[in-house]
Amino acid sequence: MSDNVIPIATAQAPEQHPLPLARLYGEPVTELPKDLYIPPEALEVFLESFEGPLDLLLYLIRKANINVLDIPMAPLTAQYLEYVESMRHRNLELAAEYLLMAAMLLEIKSRMLLPRPNKVEDSDEDPRAELVRRLLEYEQMKAAAARIDQLPQALRDYEWVNVAITQQIAERLPEVTLNDLQVAWLSLMKQARMVQHHKVRKEELSVREHMAHILRRLQGGAYVEFQDLFDTAGGVPKLVVSFLAMLELAREKLVEITQREAFAPIHVRLAEATVHDIA
Repeated sequence: MSDNVIPIATAQAPEQHPLPLARLYGEPVTELPKDLYIPPEALEVFLESFEGPLDLLLYLIRKANINVLDIPMAPLTAQYLEYVESMRHRNLELAAEYLLMAAMLLEIKSRMLLPRPNKVEDSDEDPRAELVRRLLEYEQMKAAAARIDQLPQALRDYEWVNVAITQQIAERLPEVTLNDLQVAWLSLMKQARMVQHHKVRKEELSVREHMAHILRRLQGGAYVEFQDLFDTAGGVPKLVVSFLAMLELAREKLVEITQREAFAPIHVRLAEATVHDIA
């Protein structure tokens, strides 16, 4: 029995095309030109960047979880000098201000290493006091700047939008309702009443004549109800004059005004002396 070998076709992997590095006039560029020159300082990547020596000191303090009011100067100065040494080889101008802070740290460190007398005078203060004050002020300013940076900014959080109107849009007038017409009409009527002319008519009314009229109504000697002696149809002026005539008759004791009880109807009759005079 012979062994039959069956050949198995192996699948070939699909050909992979390199991704284009860039596109020039719409055409993909897969290889860099041989005569392309890239200067060394064309691209720099900063993993940790600081805005100044105080920013670096604050970073080292927070990273080591150190109390700002009690800074251990020896390890902090060592870490700071290590960072400045690495920076000095790259950018000498940038490292100048960091070197100034390094000199200050070394001075503080040396002052703290010097022996002190047993009795410290009140005037002697901690050599780190000025550095702590500057660090606290810088931290406050940095926090305030972070809060301001969180506010919305143009071209970062939103874009300006320009709208150009190519054709004039027809103005749409508001609709007028029946209530609007009513309000407008009432406003016109109010203005008309304010400027209308009034005619004042003079009417002479005599109190003596009304006194005589009341006496004639009371000639029978019987009581007459108070309100029956007034003519309401004559208007307010005649009512006022009639009331004045009634008060004048009462003052001259020509009539008697009586009332049986409180809130009872008021009655009027001629006084006895007036009845005899008329008789």
